[in-house]
Amino acid sequence: VQLVESGGDSVQPGGSLTLSCATNGYYGVYCMAWFRQVPGQAREQVASSDASGRSAYGDSVKGRFTITKDNTNNIVYLQMTSLDPEDTAMYYCAARSGSCYLAASWYVIWGQGTQVTVSS
Repeated sequence: VQLVESGGDSVQPGGSLTLSCATNGYYGVYCMAWFRQVPGQAREQVASSDASGRSAYGDSVKGRFTITKDNTNNIVYLQMTSLDPEDTAMYYCAARSGSCYLAASWYVIWGQGTQVTVSS
Protein backbone atom coordinates (compact mmCIF):
# COMPACT_ATOMS: atom_id res chain seq x y z
CA VAL A 1 0.00 0.00 0.00
CA GLN A 2 1.24 3.47 -0.91
CA LEU A 3 -0.25 6.63 0.55
CA VAL A 4 -0.57 10.12 -0.94
CA GLU A 5 -2.00 12.94 1.14
CA SER A 6 -3.60 16.09 -0.20
CA GLY A 7 -5.84 18.90 0.91
CA GLY A 8 -3.52 20.86 3.16
CA ASP A 9 -3.98 24.61 3.07
CA SER A 10 -3.87 27.83 5.05
CA VAL A 11 -7.13 28.59 6.85
CA GLN A 12 -8.35 31.07 9.41
CA PRO A 13 -9.12 30.08 12.99
CA GLY A 14 -12.55 28.52 13.23
CA GLY A 15 -12.39 27.27 9.68
CA SER A 16 -12.69 23.78 8.28
CA LEU A 17 -10.56 21.61 6.04
CA THR A 18 -10.70 18.07 4.74
CA LEU A 19 -7.53 16.10 4.09
CA SER A 20 -7.44 13.11 1.77
CA CYS A 21 -5.21 10.06 1.80
CA ALA A 22 -5.31 8.17 -1.46
CA THR A 23 -4.10 4.60 -1.40
CA ASN A 24 -3.03 2.51 -4.33
CA GLY A 25 -4.68 -0.63 -3.08
CA TYR A 26 -7.11 -2.28 -0.79
CA TYR A 27 -6.63 -1.23 2.82
CA GLY A 28 -9.32 -3.42 4.33
CA VAL A 29 -7.00 -5.28 6.69
CA TYR A 30 -5.07 -2.20 7.70
CA CYS A 31 -5.34 0.28 10.47
CA MET A 32 -5.40 3.71 8.83
CA ALA A 33 -4.32 6.66 10.91
CA TRP A 34 -3.64 10.36 10.71
CA PHE A 35 -0.70 11.90 12.54
CA ARG A 36 0.57 15.43 12.75
CA GLN A 37 3.96 16.86 13.51
CA VAL A 38 5.30 20.25 14.43
CA PRO A 39 9.03 20.87 13.89
CA GLY A 40 10.98 19.77 16.92
CA GLN A 41 8.17 17.65 18.32
CA ALA A 42 7.20 14.01 18.02
CA ARG A 43 4.47 12.86 15.67
CA GLU A 44 1.10 12.89 17.38
CA GLN A 45 -1.71 10.59 16.35
CA VAL A 46 -4.93 12.51 15.86
CA ALA A 47 -7.22 9.81 14.51
CA SER A 48 -7.30 6.16 13.54
CA SER A 49 -9.73 3.72 11.97
CA ASP A 50 -9.27 -0.01 12.18
CA ALA A 51 -10.34 -2.71 9.74
CA SER A 52 -13.75 -3.01 11.37
CA GLY A 53 -14.33 0.71 11.09
CA ARG A 54 -13.83 1.59 14.72
CA SER A 55 -12.33 5.03 15.08
CA ALA A 56 -10.36 6.71 17.84
CA TYR A 57 -9.26 10.29 18.34
CA GLY A 58 -6.67 12.21 20.25
CA ASP A 59 -7.98 14.26 23.14
CA SER A 60 -7.00 17.53 21.48
CA VAL A 61 -9.18 16.88 18.43
CA LYS A 62 -12.15 14.95 19.80
CA GLY A 63 -15.40 16.45 18.64
CA ARG A 64 -13.65 18.50 15.95
CA PHE A 65 -11.97 15.94 13.66
CA THR A 66 -13.57 12.96 11.96
CA ILE A 67 -11.85 10.12 10.11
CA THR A 68 -13.85 8.50 7.34
CA LYS A 69 -13.19 5.97 4.60
CA ASP A 70 -14.36 5.73 1.01
CA ASN A 71 -14.02 2.00 0.51
CA THR A 72 -14.98 2.19 -3.16
CA ASN A 73 -12.13 4.49 -4.07
CA ASN A 74 -9.72 3.48 -1.28
CA ILE A 75 -9.46 6.98 0.16
CA VAL A 76 -9.24 7.94 3.81
CA TYR A 77 -10.36 11.40 4.85
CA LEU A 78 -9.73 13.60 7.84
CA GLN A 79 -12.46 16.18 8.24
CA MET A 80 -11.31 19.01 10.48
CA THR A 81 -13.57 21.69 11.92
CA SER A 82 -13.19 24.54 14.41
CA LEU A 83 -9.54 24.76 13.50
CA ASP A 84 -7.21 26.48 15.95
CA PRO A 85 -3.69 27.83 15.41
CA GLU A 86 -2.48 24.93 17.57
CA ASP A 87 -3.66 22.58 14.81
CA THR A 88 -0.94 23.99 12.56
CA ALA A 89 1.29 21.08 11.58
CA MET A 90 2.36 18.72 8.83
CA TYR A 91 -0.30 16.02 8.63
CA TYR A 92 0.61 12.49 7.66
CA CYS A 93 -1.43 9.47 6.70
CA ALA A 94 -0.11 6.14 7.97
CA ALA A 95 -1.03 2.49 7.77
CA ARG A 96 -0.17 -0.74 9.48
CA SER A 97 -1.45 -4.27 9.07
CA GLY A 98 -3.57 -5.33 11.99
CA SER A 99 -4.70 -3.40 15.04
CA CYS A 100 -4.34 0.29 15.59
CA TYR A 101 -1.72 1.53 18.02
CA LEU A 102 -1.10 5.01 19.26
CA ALA A 103 2.63 5.38 18.74
CA ALA A 104 4.04 6.37 15.37
CA SER A 105 6.71 3.69 15.67
CA TRP A 106 4.09 0.98 15.06
CA TYR A 107 3.37 2.28 11.55
CA VAL A 108 5.54 1.28 8.65
CA ILE A 109 3.71 2.86 5.74
CA TRP A 110 3.66 6.66 5.52
CA GLY A 111 2.65 9.32 3.07
CA GLN A 112 4.75 12.37 2.32
CA GLY A 113 2.59 14.73 4.38
CA THR A 114 0.44 17.77 3.70
CA GLN A 115 0.81 21.11 5.49
CA VAL A 116 -2.05 22.67 7.43
CA THR A 117 -1.60 26.23 8.66
CA VAL A 118 -4.20 27.93 10.82
CA SER A 119 -3.62 31.64 11.11
CA SER A 120 -5.48 34.91 10.95
